[in-house]
Amino acid sequence: MSKDKKREESQMEFLMEFYKEHPDMDISHPTIVDWVTKEYTKRTGKVYRDPDRGIRKLYQDGFLVKVGKGIYKYAPDFIKKRILEDFDTKTREEVFKRDNYKCVICGRGVAEGMDIHADHVKPKDRGGKATVENGQTLCSQHNFLKKNLGQTTLGKRYFIRLHKASIKAQDQNLIDFCKEVLDLFDKYGIDTQVTD
Repeated sequence: MSKDKKREESQMEFLMEFYKEHPDMDISHPTIVDWVTKEYTKRTGKVYRDPDRGIRKLYQDGFLVKVGKGIYKYAPDFIKKRILEDFDTKTREEVFKRDNYKCVICGRGVAEGMDIHADHVKPKDRGGKATVENGQTLCSQHNFLKKNLGQTTLGKRYFIRLHKASIKAQDQNLIDFCKEVLDLFDKYGIDTQVTD
């Protein structure tokens, strides 16, 4: 196990220690961050640099319940470890091949010297499966920016892919929703050059 992985696990243990000592309590972000940074330094002599990431990861992995903005709780009776699927090598390769080894947003890829990533269209922390149908190829930049839904091109390409998937799944409600969203892009002349 790498040194970074061991440090991450150790830091996560500090976060979970606090939450487990305060079960079923709504804990604000400043409360946990202040405690964990102080306690980590006290016990290890080192600085805990990014507790926010650890809190987010615990939530995404199903260990915490999000109560509100910046407020989480550990509810032992309700928390279940969600099975979060990562793409296996074969599926990742199928996604890359289908997308011609290019980012579905900017069109750059391996041929241009870009690192590419297999990304979940429906995020895995929201139940997205590691399937070819739920995969898309993103360059490092767009993989990083994916969560920034203010980026209209990313949004439109996402809805185009979701629309195609909903047609394949014969989900009429989702088909109608995606069509309305895509019609709004056209109505306001936003990213009209993006067609697939």
